[in-house]
Amino acid sequence: MTTESLPVLPAQSDKDDTKAGNYFVSNYPPFSFWSPDHVNDVLSAIAREPKPNTDLGMYTHIPFCRKRCHFCYFKVYTDKNAAEIQRYMDAVLTELDTYKDQPFIGGRKPKYIYFGGGTPSYLSHKQLKYLTDGMKERLPWDEMEEVAFEGEPGTLNELKLQALKDLGVTRLSFGVEHFDENILEVNNRAHGQKEIYKAYEAARKVGFDQINVDLIAGMVNETDDTWHDAVRRTIELDPECVTIYQMEIPYNTTIYARMKEDGSITAPVADWHTKRDWVDYAFGELEKVDYTVTSAYTAVKDPDNTRFVYRDALWRGADMLSLGVSSFGIVDGTHYQNEANFEQYCTRVEAGEMAIFRAMTMTDEEKLVREFILQLKLGRLETQYFADKFGVNVIDRFGTILKAYEREGMLSLDNGTIQLSRHGLLQVDRLLHGFFLPQHRTDRIV
Repeated sequence: MTTESLPVLPAQSDKDDTKAGNYFVSNYPPFSFWSPDHVNDVLSAIAREPKPNTDLGMYTHIPFCRKRCHFCYFKVYTDKNAAEIQRYMDAVLTELDTYKDQPFIGGRKPKYIYFGGGTPSYLSHKQLKYLTDGMKERLPWDEMEEVAFEGEPGTLNELKLQALKDLGVTRLSFGVEHFDENILEVNNRAHGQKEIYKAYEAARKVGFDQINVDLIAGMVNETDDTWHDAVRRTIELDPECVTIYQMEIPYNTTIYARMKEDGSITAPVADWHTKRDWVDYAFGELEKVDYTVTSAYTAVKDPDNTRFVYRDALWRGADMLSLGVSSFGIVDGTHYQNEANFEQYCTRVEAGEMAIFRAMTMTDEEKLVREFILQLKLGRLETQYFADKFGVNVIDRFGTILKAYEREGMLSLDNGTIQLSRHGLLQVDRLLHGFFLPQHRTDRIV
């Protein structure tokens, strides 16, 4: 069955409340369809030589945080001591040892690496050097095009930032989320406003010239005034890139737990219409000072020189080796994710095992859908890419849904180009579900 047999998603009302569930589409097929029954597929994939012209990247999960945000749904720990962190770093390096000589590496060196979390910047500069030096010994970084690193402002100082620069970090992403002290506190963010400015100034001082600032539209207690102030302050910082997410409430968050206790089905955050208006406002203000909107979430100062290699390579079919607890990767069309429990992950790696928990091998059709919907998040895609790679005319393949969205003013079709309108871009994740294969249509996607 194809998506042509599916109805287009029903239109939302102007006041569509935020309910629990996943809105943001980070991968396809959704994580909830990956299964422990298919772990052997990963073992088969890493035993094969890589397909020609397939880039290799890496994702390393650093699961430590000072505090757990009330909206966070990632695997994080706030209670680990120095010995446990050392054990974890050693496990990550041991895990890399198990992969570095496997056939799927095929002599490739990684083109990109992403340190996500958790809070990668939670590690001390000595711990960061220990980890990254060990990684470089196992898979050299001399062909690396991007080293992306997430940082929480309260964990960054000049010494650590200089260490990150020396270690090769090229894209530093500040998890600012907001500037308002009350909003930061109510949402259980670990940092305050002063720490944002102090860390940002230090990053500029040591020479970072590719800084991204993350914001979240619609955090608990958000108002028009607080959002406008956050946008103003972000523009004053003048980062190379601004990334804006719309608040959602996945099931494994503190906010959802409180909703269950209260018997509420509506989250205590703004409705979707309001959040989209706030993102639209931010994009408009950024465009006034010569930023360019380059995806549903990002605006950059210089599109010709500001790249996000991790995202673009992954969305175009690159392989990605995953390291660390709960981390996810992909090898030759097989998705996989590691154990989500700290102790189980470390114990398995220390025993010489691969700590893979679940996996899924995509069909050719699923590979097509995956690249199509992920690249649609960029707001514009060329159909010739899909004709060349998959032998498919995507205008014909997804014609019913595309034409319906075109009638709704969400996108336009012209000379082999699919272009989202601003209206469509602001709600692209909702639209993407319309392209899912029937068996993957669910709100429980993590």
